[in-house]
Amino acid sequence: MGAEGSDGGRGAPRRVLTLPNLISAARIAAIPVFVGLILRPDTTAWGLALFAAVLATDWVDGLLARRTGQVSELGKLLDPVADRLAIGAGLVALVARGAFPPWAAAVILGRDALVLAGGALALWRRGVRIEVRWLGKVATFTLMLAVPWIAWGRLGLPLAEAAIVCGWVAFAVGAAESWGAAAIYARDLRRALDSRHGYRSGRAAAGP
Repeated sequence: MGAEGSDGGRGAPRRVLTLPNLISAARIAAIPVFVGLILRPDTTAWGLALFAAVLATDWVDGLLARRTGQVSELGKLLDPVADRLAIGAGLVALVARGAFPPWAAAVILGRDALVLAGGALALWRRGVRIEVRWLGKVATFTLMLAVPWIAWGRLGLPLAEAAIVCGWVAFAVGAAESWGAAAIYARDLRRALDSRHGYRSGRAAAGP
């Protein structure tokens, strides 16, 4: 459910050492690096650039997996985990640095927490599958643009005024898309759970 940057069928092979998985792992490994750079005033710009690069490569691992036939169960987990961890860690670091408003971070992190909770419920109820929605993918991409732009502008870096205007426009659009996608996912999850409950009830009534 939370895998907004990946697709693939249920029968994806259980491979581990694939190039897409290595890219996802590298994106996760970069998280403590850009967090440390952002928190230091003299390296904040470099940290923000690395943070933006990690976010910008969101589509690479999923696209590469599909194009090369290397879709795997691990990859379908690593891809969204890398996205959510990168965004979450970056937001916390930027808020601590004073480069991003806490309320705006809460809008993004609150939605992610709800989606992750829904995904956990879907996994707990084995057999429940929630399809990725295009709106969710677009929302993630839009917010990945908005966060670095807003931070860049608030830090007073080159082209700050243009960055902050573009950032807030993208944030408004992305936040609306994000919460809209969350509502759709909630509806899909409810329908899937109701359908599975009805199926089990029917089997129980039919007997052995």
